[in-house]
Amino acid sequence: MTRKNVDGGGRSTIRDVAARAGVSAATVSRVLGGVYPVSAATRTQVLRAVRELDYVADARAKAIAGVGTPTLGFVLDDITGPSFALMAHGVEREATRLGHLCLVCSTDGDAAHELEFIETMRAQRAAAVILVGGGVDTPEYRSRTARVADGLAAAGSRLVLCGRPPLDPGAPVTVIEYDNEGGAYALCSHVLSQGHRRILFLGGMPEHSTAQGRERGYLTAHRARGVETDPALRLAGDFTRDSGYRSMRRALQVGLDFTAVMAATDMVAAGALTALREAGMSVPGDVSLVGYDDIPFARDLYPPLTTVRVPYEELGRLAVRTALERGRGRDVPPDEHLLLGTHVVVRESVGVVGGGFASAG
Repeated sequence: MTRKNVDGGGRSTIRDVAARAGVSAATVSRVLGGVYPVSAATRTQVLRAVRELDYVADARAKAIAGVGTPTLGFVLDDITGPSFALMAHGVEREATRLGHLCLVCSTDGDAAHELEFIETMRAQRAAAVILVGGGVDTPEYRSRTARVADGLAAAGSRLVLCGRPPLDPGAPVTVIEYDNEGGAYALCSHVLSQGHRRILFLGGMPEHSTAQGRERGYLTAHRARGVETDPALRLAGDFTRDSGYRSMRRALQVGLDFTAVMAATDMVAAGALTALREAGMSVPGDVSLVGYDDIPFARDLYPPLTTVRVPYEELGRLAVRTALERGRGRDVPPDEHLLLGTHVVVRESVGVVGGGFASAG
């Protein structure tokens, strides 16, 4: 609990600290801001008064003054999602290492809430704002996000898009992506190489950029091998476990013919696995199953899940580093664009058609 000020009227102020230390309010600001030299004796007096009054500086006032702990804003739809949590961990670790405070906002997809948080970060002169997760790539999205990027740039901040659709060339934004479509292509190619020709795709929302990329990889892999795809084997949903469970149950109820399942995320794969087991089917004995993301529990499923490894934590770290290192001798374009690789992790959930199962090598 903060102590009452010297007059007993509420929270201690910088003037109370100045009066207790016998110096000016400007001198207190210099000591707390650490940006101007003061004598050791004066510094000791001020810090003693701060302790005695339990004074806490107003973060908003410090931001306006351009002093205090620099901050980063990290915005995502759902912090409970395992992949988002991994990225948040990377952001927080790197921000801490570089001496920045990380403020997290989970929006549940509310665009107004997102914009409100970004405006707060801009007013507080945050060093950068990192937006995470796929979105709907429309002219409205590009226009709105470009305005956000311009506003942050004018305030000396930087907008970083992680896994979100890029903006038009020249926008003051850093885009950091992973090879979403390439990972899906490699994963589907692996399943096809085991002899599967009817692969059920449990995708995400059709308008979602991440879901679109993974479906494109699925389709491109089929075309590369000359395998025709059946539109009935592409089911939309979202990226959750419950969506995978519902979609798999629906596929089984309507009698879809497939020998393998490619889930858009590991969470979707986990729900599909439960539905298959409830139907008395084994993986990979009856049906092969793969996911995407390689979140920690993927290796602990039974059987361990073949999936695509996405470096989510490194994405978070890279987002912080690139934003904070701009202007420190790096010659980079205003619309910096970085791409991280993905790779298939082969485990025990894919069987060879007519020949048992394909185990990890």
